[in-house]
Amino acid sequence: MTHAIRRATELALDETTVTALRAALKTTADEVVEAIIDEVPSYANALSGRMGGTIRRAVRTALGHYLDLAGGIGGGGDAGDAAYELGRGEVRDGRSMDALLSAYRVGARVAWRGLAAGAVSAGLPAATVAKFAELTFAYIDELSAASAAGHADELAARGLAHERHLEQLARELLANAGTEVLLAAAQRAGWTPPGSLTAVLLPAAQTRPAYRLLDPSTLVLDDLPDATGVLLVPDADRSHLLRQLAGRTAVVGPARPWVRASASYARAVRARSLPTDIRDTEEHLAELVLSADVDAYADLRTRALAPLRTLPAGTARKLEETLRAWLLHHGRRDDVAAALFVHPQTVRYRMGQLRDLFPDLTSPQRILELTLAVGLPRS
Repeated sequence: MTHAIRRATELALDETTVTALRAALKTTADEVVEAIIDEVPSYANALSGRMGGTIRRAVRTALGHYLDLAGGIGGGGDAGDAAYELGRGEVRDGRSMDALLSAYRVGARVAWRGLAAGAVSAGLPAATVAKFAELTFAYIDELSAASAAGHADELAARGLAHERHLEQLARELLANAGTEVLLAAAQRAGWTPPGSLTAVLLPAAQTRPAYRLLDPSTLVLDDLPDATGVLLVPDADRSHLLRQLAGRTAVVGPARPWVRASASYARAVRARSLPTDIRDTEEHLAELVLSADVDAYADLRTRALAPLRTLPAGTARKLEETLRAWLLHHGRRDDVAAALFVHPQTVRYRMGQLRDLFPDLTSPQRILELTLAVGLPRS
């Protein structure tokens, strides 16, 4: 407000003129409010009743303050502070900055019309009236700028608070918080719970760019350990999601009810820890199951494949590969030979060796254990 205050004092209107102009303020304020109601749709119902009275008083106060400046009195801070708070309040009332600026434009025009009539009646010279007009609009422009700053600051504060609430909700979901805690967090964040959430793990640097491609209700965190980020995608069409993530280093967990998003996240984390390059966890369920308890799986292999340990390493490796193919192809010799790129007679010979090592090879329990033991190819 410093510039407008300094220039308004240049007018140095006499007390008689200021008194005459002030007498018209109530009528001018009423006309300003009526014009805003007529010309700015967002205020059609907003300025009736108590709110209308509040705005009328605010207009009278702001213009009265300006007349004080023009008459050489007044300090200058109150009107700017009030305009700033007005901008903040418009955010709380759900109105846009465009609506507020439109109201200022209409108000400036109507206010000047009232002030100009008073200035002419008071006998101000034409040059002084012209300067009065220039400084009046400069003053209202600065009020408008103060309101714009308040509007922007309130939006920024609300946006930051909203983002923090969303991030807290995401953290509660990953921590597998209780349903009541999650519902409260969702309400604070203004987030409508979907039917399901799908966790997507990405390098932290890729998380925000990927987020911008997805449903805006997606929850995002990009500050997880190991420079990792996560997206929690609501009600995802899986094939579409995978296409959207093409070209990114993403691991996509399963869809889970939204309160169990931690389960989707946990699976994606585990898939990311495996040596296999997994993108879609649904396509690698066998690897995930067999690697769920590494120690147990190692013990199972040691016990189930113990007979092979009596053989030279090369022979044991070939027999394990043959056993795996035989189990996968249900004993069909030609299919086993094709899978191993060997002659069927070679398969017959190796299977003879395996039957000697595993006399109960065809028993259901032995088949189950061996199928699990050789389920993952050894690197």
